[in-house]
Amino acid sequence: MTSPNVLIIDDEINLTRSLAFTLRQAGMDCKEAHNGHIGCKIAQRETPDIVLLDVRMPGMGGLEVLGWFNEELPGVPVIMMSALDDTQDAVSAIKMGAVDYVSKPFDVDELIHLLNETETRRQLASEVRYLRERSIEFDFIGGSAGIAQLRRDIERIAASQAQTVFLTGETGVGKAVVARELHRQGSGLDASFVEVNCATLPVRQIDTELFGAERGGGHGSPSRPRGLVEIANGGTLFLDEIGEMPLEVQAKLLNFLETRSYRVAGSNREYHADVRVIAATNKDLAASVDAGDFRRDLFFRLNVVPIAIPPLREREKDIELLAVHFAVKHAQSSVSAPIGFDKTTREFFLSYDWPGNVRELKNLVERLSILYPGQTITADRLPPEIKSVEPKRALSIEQSMENVERDLIREALMRSKGKKGLAADRLGISRHALKRKMQRLGLA
Repeated sequence: MTSPNVLIIDDEINLTRSLAFTLRQAGMDCKEAHNGHIGCKIAQRETPDIVLLDVRMPGMGGLEVLGWFNEELPGVPVIMMSALDDTQDAVSAIKMGAVDYVSKPFDVDELIHLLNETETRRQLASEVRYLRERSIEFDFIGGSAGIAQLRRDIERIAASQAQTVFLTGETGVGKAVVARELHRQGSGLDASFVEVNCATLPVRQIDTELFGAERGGGHGSPSRPRGLVEIANGGTLFLDEIGEMPLEVQAKLLNFLETRSYRVAGSNREYHADVRVIAATNKDLAASVDAGDFRRDLFFRLNVVPIAIPPLREREKDIELLAVHFAVKHAQSSVSAPIGFDKTTREFFLSYDWPGNVRELKNLVERLSILYPGQTITADRLPPEIKSVEPKRALSIEQSMENVERDLIREALMRSKGKKGLAADRLGISRHALKRKMQRLGLA
């Protein structure tokens, strides 16, 4: 982790100079400002990594300065400093978006630890934004080889003429997210996307829900409620938990996949629908076929274009990025500061198997965000099942970012067929910058 560039804004000149000297001794670069107006000018010119801001100052007060940072430099974390009798103002600052506050007189070692933790969170948040900008724009944050391959598969299949796609993966890996991205890239947002969970539809209704039913309407005119296949016409039909579909409906689905034609219940008339069908399951359908619970011919028809989504335990380098991503998303929706994760917590995250995968991690981060808003999560706040494993040593921020850069450069080179100029354009950097990065990362 690189040391942060800290801006101290405080009207107590002696304290500011003493604190700046101490932080420089700890390897941090510091700038000083002795009133709010000068602090804002320095920040506008140099964009600090972290701001230490006093609550009470003459003229432009700390809360007013914080409001300026929220407007002008919203990505810069601000830590408030307050005397013991100013804690109510400090709490107000937290509600306005400050990441934390310290009370004067403060313990310098604790402050240095807080600054380092804040810098860790800032760098991870920056890395998440970098991945969002450089990656395909959907909710699969990560730089692992598995996710890079998944992005390539989605891009290739979405652009193809494949009318049936089969997604496999454990519960919580994000099959619905992949289905929506296939739809977005293939059909576009204007086309219909219809999601059906085959496990939740009543057995007696699943046929009519999918294909509709003919029945008599009022005033002597027929009424035919539209089935989901018809609603999805021209777009995508996503059949989640396909392994739970009753055998009697499987035959009708197979016929539709073969012909793109179907009959509604109570009618001999045939209808046609131009629909991309995406099926998904967390079950071993081959085993279900052997057990007689799933049609062999339907399984083969579905399995023409398969996509296997990797579980989170095989995406170790993505775990911390995802945790920060979910923390930032929750903070944005709840208008609060995002939580952070100390070193031991991150090591436990790497050790845990995540049987619920990305969904389990997301739910955990949301729960911790509600219980400890804006705080750094320590291991004692984790649930017992996560603390029951031996923690692995977490990658440093620099190692994590190097791994992400390495994977993105490899992907850009592959898409550019080895042409460094085109790869540099894809990455938004110069050819010389790409060459230097490749040498540093051992890719030259």
